[in-house]
Amino acid sequence: MPKIRYHVRLSDEERKTLLKIVSRGSASAKTIMHANILLAADENGTGGRKSEVEIAALFHVHPQTVHTIRSQYSEHGLQVALGRKKRETPPVEPKITGEVEAKIIALSCSSPPSGRSRWTLRLLTDKAVELQYIDSISYVTVGRLLKKRTETTSP
Repeated sequence: MPKIRYHVRLSDEERKTLLKIVSRGSASAKTIMHANILLAADENGTGGRKSEVEIAALFHVHPQTVHTIRSQYSEHGLQVALGRKKRETPPVEPKITGEVEAKIIALSCSSPPSGRSRWTLRLLTDKAVELQYIDSISYVTVGRLLKKRTETTSP
């Protein structure tokens, strides 16, 4: 049997927590799977020590998955091994920052161009690009921005 680098030795409290997650079934499937793998990998448990290949075959996952869960548990603890890592940055950076948003709102509150009685979304969009507040923007985005602004200020 190959040498196990990361050992999983659950305390009684951790084992109870994992058993509660597995028995309730209200957590995500991935969390339940990770809890089952940790319970199977527990060296203090009744089953004794199992290899990563045996655990992987038991739960129909790749041995690397078992290895990763073991390493996360031994290096970072139970919560990291059960959960997913939060993204540090959003998948797409927002085009409109708070400063640009403030400028567009101020523009919408100013007097409209000559010959117009009020600002339209398309006029606001064109003027924001013309004044170089932003490189390009959709009138729909401007409408969403202004709608969000009026919803938060309404009583």
